[in-house]
Amino acid sequence: MRTNGIHANLSSDFVLRKFAGENESNNMKKLLVANWKLNPQTLNEAKKLFKEVSNFKIHDPRFELVICPPFVFLSDIRNLTSEIRLGAQDVFWEHKGAYTGEVSAEMLENLGVEYVIIGHSERRKWLKETDEMINKKVLAALGAGLKVILCVGEPLTIRKRGLTAAKKYVGAQLKKDLKKIPKSQTPRLVVAYEPIWAIGTGKHDNPSGTVEMTKFIKHVSCIMYHVSGMRVLYGGSVNSGNAEMFLEKKEIDGALIGGASVKPKEFGKIIKIAQRLS
Repeated sequence: MRTNGIHANLSSDFVLRKFAGENESNNMKKLLVANWKLNPQTLNEAKKLFKEVSNFKIHDPRFELVICPPFVFLSDIRNLTSEIRLGAQDVFWEHKGAYTGEVSAEMLENLGVEYVIIGHSERRKWLKETDEMINKKVLAALGAGLKVILCVGEPLTIRKRGLTAAKKYVGAQLKKDLKKIPKSQTPRLVVAYEPIWAIGTGKHDNPSGTVEMTKFIKHVSCIMYHVSGMRVLYGGSVNSGNAEMFLEKKEIDGALIGGASVKPKEFGKIIKIAQRLS
Protein backbone atom coordinates (compact mmCIF):
# COMPACT_ATOMS: atom_id res chain seq x y z
CA MET A 1 0.00 0.00 0.00
CA ARG A 2 1.16 3.52 -0.77
CA THR A 3 0.27 6.73 1.04
CA ASN A 4 0.73 9.84 -1.11
CA GLY A 5 3.78 8.21 -2.62
CA ILE A 6 5.00 6.86 0.75
CA HIS A 7 4.82 3.18 1.65
CA ALA A 8 2.59 2.58 4.67
CA ASN A 9 4.35 -0.75 5.26
CA LEU A 10 8.10 -0.36 5.08
CA SER A 11 11.05 -2.66 5.72
CA SER A 12 11.67 -2.81 9.46
CA ASP A 13 15.02 -4.55 9.01
CA PHE A 14 16.32 -1.77 6.77
CA VAL A 15 15.30 0.90 9.26
CA LEU A 16 16.84 -0.90 12.20
CA ARG A 17 20.17 -1.40 10.42
CA LYS A 18 20.24 2.11 9.03
CA PHE A 19 19.35 4.00 12.16
CA ALA A 20 21.06 1.79 14.71
CA GLY A 21 24.35 2.41 12.94
CA GLU A 22 23.71 6.11 12.61
CA ASN A 23 22.68 6.51 16.22
CA GLU A 24 25.80 4.71 17.38
CA SER A 25 28.09 6.86 15.24
CA ASN A 26 26.43 10.08 16.45
CA ASN A 27 26.30 8.91 20.08
CA MET A 28 22.67 10.05 20.10
CA LYS A 29 21.32 10.92 23.53
CA LYS A 30 17.83 10.33 24.79
CA LEU A 31 15.80 13.54 24.70
CA LEU A 32 13.19 14.49 27.31
CA VAL A 33 10.94 17.45 26.51
CA ALA A 34 8.84 18.93 29.31
CA ASN A 35 5.76 20.65 27.90
CA TRP A 36 4.33 22.73 30.75
CA LYS A 37 1.35 23.76 28.60
CA LEU A 38 -0.77 26.44 30.38
CA ASN A 39 1.00 25.94 33.71
CA PRO A 40 1.84 27.28 36.26
CA GLN A 41 -0.06 30.51 36.95
CA THR A 42 2.63 32.78 38.44
CA LEU A 43 6.29 33.56 37.77
CA ASN A 44 7.28 32.53 41.29
CA GLU A 45 5.62 29.14 40.77
CA ALA A 46 7.40 28.75 37.44
CA LYS A 47 10.79 29.53 38.98
CA LYS A 48 10.14 27.13 41.85
CA LEU A 49 9.08 24.36 39.47
CA PHE A 50 12.12 24.88 37.28
CA LYS A 51 14.55 24.86 40.21
CA GLU A 52 13.03 21.65 41.59
CA VAL A 53 13.28 19.96 38.19
CA SER A 54 16.80 21.23 37.49
CA ASN A 55 18.08 19.58 40.67
CA PHE A 56 17.63 16.22 38.98
CA LYS A 57 19.66 17.20 35.90
CA ILE A 58 22.69 19.09 37.23
CA HIS A 59 25.90 18.12 35.41
CA ASP A 60 24.43 14.98 33.81
CA PRO A 61 25.55 14.59 30.19
CA ARG A 62 23.83 11.25 29.65
CA PHE A 63 20.67 12.69 28.14
CA GLU A 64 19.25 16.00 26.94
CA LEU A 65 16.51 17.84 28.80
CA VAL A 66 14.35 20.59 27.28
CA ILE A 67 11.91 22.69 29.32
CA CYS A 68 9.05 24.38 27.44
CA PRO A 69 7.28 26.90 29.70
CA PRO A 70 4.58 29.36 28.61
CA PHE A 71 5.86 32.35 26.60
CA VAL A 72 5.57 34.78 29.52
CA PHE A 73 8.10 32.80 31.59
CA LEU A 74 10.72 32.15 28.89
CA SER A 75 12.97 35.12 29.66
CA ASP A 76 13.05 34.53 33.41
CA ILE A 77 13.65 30.79 33.04
CA ARG A 78 16.44 31.51 30.57
CA ASN A 79 18.21 33.53 33.29
CA LEU A 80 18.11 30.56 35.66
CA THR A 81 20.13 28.11 33.58
CA SER A 82 22.75 27.64 30.92
CA GLU A 83 22.66 23.85 31.06
CA ILE A 84 19.06 22.82 30.48
CA ARG A 85 17.76 23.57 26.99
CA LEU A 86 14.91 26.03 26.65
CA GLY A 87 11.97 25.41 24.34
CA ALA A 88 8.82 27.29 23.31
CA GLN A 89 5.38 25.74 22.90
CA ASP A 90 4.55 27.43 19.61
CA VAL A 91 5.75 29.99 17.05
CA PHE A 92 4.27 32.12 14.26
CA TRP A 93 5.35 31.88 10.63
CA GLU A 94 5.88 35.58 9.90
CA HIS A 95 8.97 37.52 10.97
CA LYS A 96 7.13 40.70 11.99
CA GLY A 97 4.01 42.70 11.23
CA ALA A 98 0.41 43.22 12.29
CA TYR A 99 -0.16 39.82 13.90
CA THR A 100 -1.58 40.54 17.33
CA GLY A 101 -0.60 38.07 20.02
CA GLU A 102 1.92 36.15 17.91
CA VAL A 103 5.62 35.46 18.55
CA SER A 104 8.17 35.07 15.76
CA ALA A 105 10.96 32.54 15.46
CA GLU A 106 13.52 35.36 15.47
CA MET A 107 12.13 36.66 18.78
CA LEU A 108 12.53 33.21 20.30
CA GLU A 109 16.02 32.71 18.93
CA ASN A 110 17.14 36.10 20.23
CA LEU A 111 15.77 35.17 23.64
CA GLY A 112 17.98 32.10 23.81
CA VAL A 113 15.30 29.56 22.95
CA GLU A 114 16.74 26.49 21.21
CA TYR A 115 13.71 24.26 20.57
CA VAL A 116 10.09 24.89 19.61
CA ILE A 117 7.11 22.53 19.64
CA ILE A 118 5.02 22.77 16.47
CA GLY A 119 1.78 21.03 15.55
CA HIS A 120 0.83 19.73 18.98
CA SER A 121 -2.47 17.88 18.85
CA GLU A 122 -4.07 20.33 21.27
CA ARG A 123 -3.32 23.23 18.93
CA ARG A 124 -4.57 21.23 15.96
CA LYS A 125 -7.80 20.60 17.90
CA TRP A 126 -8.50 23.80 19.84
CA LEU A 127 -6.80 26.38 17.59
CA LYS A 128 -7.78 24.60 14.35
CA GLU A 129 -4.19 24.55 13.09
CA THR A 130 -3.96 22.96 9.66
CA ASP A 131 -1.04 21.11 8.11
CA GLU A 132 -0.52 24.13 5.85
CA MET A 133 -0.15 26.41 8.88
CA ILE A 134 2.14 23.93 10.60
CA ASN A 135 4.32 23.66 7.52
CA LYS A 136 4.78 27.43 7.43
CA LYS A 137 5.73 27.43 11.10
CA VAL A 138 8.26 24.63 10.59
CA LEU A 139 9.85 26.51 7.68
CA ALA A 140 10.05 29.74 9.70
CA ALA A 141 11.48 28.09 12.79
CA LEU A 142 14.14 26.11 10.94
CA GLY A 143 14.99 29.17 8.88
CA ALA A 144 15.66 31.13 12.08
CA GLY A 145 17.99 28.44 13.40
CA LEU A 146 15.63 26.84 15.90
CA LYS A 147 15.30 23.11 16.44
CA VAL A 148 11.77 21.90 15.72
CA ILE A 149 9.82 19.26 17.61
CA LEU A 150 7.10 18.39 15.10
CA CYS A 151 4.11 16.58 16.59
CA VAL A 152 2.21 14.03 14.53
CA GLY A 153 -0.26 11.32 15.44
CA GLU A 154 -3.53 9.67 14.59
CA PRO A 155 -6.98 9.87 16.26
CA LEU A 156 -8.61 6.83 17.83
CA THR A 157 -10.96 6.28 14.88
CA ILE A 158 -7.91 5.72 12.68
CA ARG A 159 -5.95 3.60 15.16
CA LYS A 160 -8.89 1.26 15.59
CA ARG A 161 -8.39 0.31 11.94
CA GLY A 162 -4.88 -0.93 12.73
CA LEU A 163 -1.26 0.18 12.41
CA THR A 164 -1.36 0.29 8.64
CA ALA A 165 -4.11 2.91 8.77
CA ALA A 166 -2.19 4.82 11.45
CA LYS A 167 0.95 4.82 9.29
CA LYS A 168 -1.05 6.07 6.34
CA TYR A 169 -2.46 8.94 8.42
CA VAL A 170 0.90 9.93 9.93
CA GLY A 171 2.67 9.57 6.59
CA ALA A 172 0.23 12.06 5.06
CA GLN A 173 0.84 14.46 7.95
CA LEU A 174 4.61 14.26 7.49
CA LYS A 175 4.37 14.88 3.76
CA LYS A 176 2.29 18.04 4.31
CA ASP A 177 4.05 19.33 7.42
CA LEU A 178 7.54 18.95 5.94
CA LYS A 179 6.78 20.27 2.48
CA LYS A 180 9.67 22.22 0.93
CA ILE A 181 11.94 21.72 3.95
CA PRO A 182 15.56 22.18 2.77
CA LYS A 183 17.63 19.04 3.34
CA SER A 184 20.30 21.21 4.96
CA GLN A 185 17.88 22.03 7.79
CA THR A 186 16.63 18.52 8.56
CA PRO A 187 19.36 17.77 11.16
CA ARG A 188 17.52 20.24 13.44
CA LEU A 189 14.24 18.37 13.12
CA VAL A 190 12.80 16.11 15.83
CA VAL A 191 9.47 14.30 15.44
CA ALA A 192 7.22 13.54 18.39
CA TYR A 193 4.77 10.74 17.75
CA GLU A 194 1.74 11.50 19.93
CA PRO A 195 -1.30 9.36 19.23
CA ILE A 196 -4.14 11.83 19.75
CA TRP A 197 -6.23 9.33 21.69
CA ALA A 198 -3.49 9.12 24.34
CA ILE A 199 -3.02 12.85 24.98
CA GLY A 200 -4.24 13.81 28.44
CA THR A 201 -6.40 10.70 28.70
CA GLY A 202 -4.24 8.62 31.01
CA LYS A 203 -4.11 5.96 28.29
CA HIS A 204 -0.78 5.24 26.66
CA ASP A 205 0.15 3.43 23.50
CA ASN A 206 1.45 -0.12 23.46
CA PRO A 207 5.27 0.19 23.26
CA SER A 208 5.41 -2.31 20.40
CA GLY A 209 3.00 -0.14 18.42
CA THR A 210 5.07 2.95 19.17
CA VAL A 211 8.21 1.15 18.00
CA GLU A 212 6.53 0.31 14.70
CA MET A 213 5.37 3.90 14.24
CA THR A 214 8.82 5.21 15.17
CA LYS A 215 10.52 2.99 12.62
CA PHE A 216 7.99 4.09 10.02
CA ILE A 217 8.59 7.80 10.72
CA LYS A 218 12.36 7.33 10.50
CA HIS A 219 12.05 5.43 7.26
CA VAL A 220 9.77 8.07 5.77
CA SER A 221 12.25 10.79 6.74
CA CYS A 222 14.98 8.81 5.02
CA ILE A 223 12.93 8.39 1.84
CA MET A 224 11.71 12.00 1.72
CA TYR A 225 14.84 13.84 2.87
CA HIS A 226 17.64 11.25 3.04
CA VAL A 227 17.78 11.98 6.78
CA SER A 228 19.36 9.25 8.86
CA GLY A 229 19.57 9.66 12.61
CA MET A 230 16.44 11.76 13.11
CA ARG A 231 15.23 11.52 16.70
CA VAL A 232 11.65 10.36 17.20
CA LEU A 233 10.02 10.79 20.61
CA TYR A 234 6.92 9.28 22.12
CA GLY A 235 4.28 11.54 23.67
CA GLY A 236 1.00 10.42 25.15
CA SER A 237 0.27 10.24 28.89
CA VAL A 238 3.90 9.48 29.77
CA ASN A 239 4.45 9.09 33.51
CA SER A 240 6.88 7.40 35.90
CA GLY A 241 4.86 4.21 35.73
CA ASN A 242 5.17 3.70 31.96
CA ALA A 243 8.22 5.78 30.94
CA GLU A 244 10.65 2.87 31.17
CA MET A 245 8.70 0.64 28.79
CA PHE A 246 9.10 3.32 26.11
CA LEU A 247 12.56 4.69 26.89
CA GLU A 248 14.13 1.23 27.06
CA LYS A 249 13.33 0.70 23.38
CA LYS A 250 16.37 1.60 21.27
CA GLU A 251 14.14 2.79 18.43
CA ILE A 252 12.47 5.43 20.65
CA ASP A 253 14.78 8.39 21.21
CA GLY A 254 12.99 10.05 24.11
CA ALA A 255 9.67 11.42 25.27
CA LEU A 256 7.48 14.52 25.07
CA ILE A 257 5.94 14.82 28.52
CA GLY A 258 2.95 16.95 29.45
CA GLY A 259 1.10 16.69 32.76
CA ALA A 260 3.83 14.75 34.55
CA SER A 261 6.40 17.44 33.74
CA VAL A 262 4.75 19.98 36.09
CA LYS A 263 4.88 17.54 39.03
CA PRO A 264 8.50 17.75 40.23
CA LYS A 265 8.65 14.44 42.09
CA GLU A 266 6.93 12.59 39.25
CA PHE A 267 9.09 14.19 36.59
CA GLY A 268 12.19 13.54 38.70
CA LYS A 269 11.39 9.82 38.60
CA ILE A 270 11.17 9.96 34.80
CA ILE A 271 14.51 11.79 34.63
CA LYS A 272 16.12 9.08 36.79
CA ILE A 273 14.73 6.42 34.45
CA ALA A 274 16.19 8.25 31.44
CA GLN A 275 19.54 8.60 33.22
CA ARG A 276 19.65 4.91 33.98
CA LEU A 277 18.75 3.88 30.44
CA SER A 278 21.02 6.38 28.65
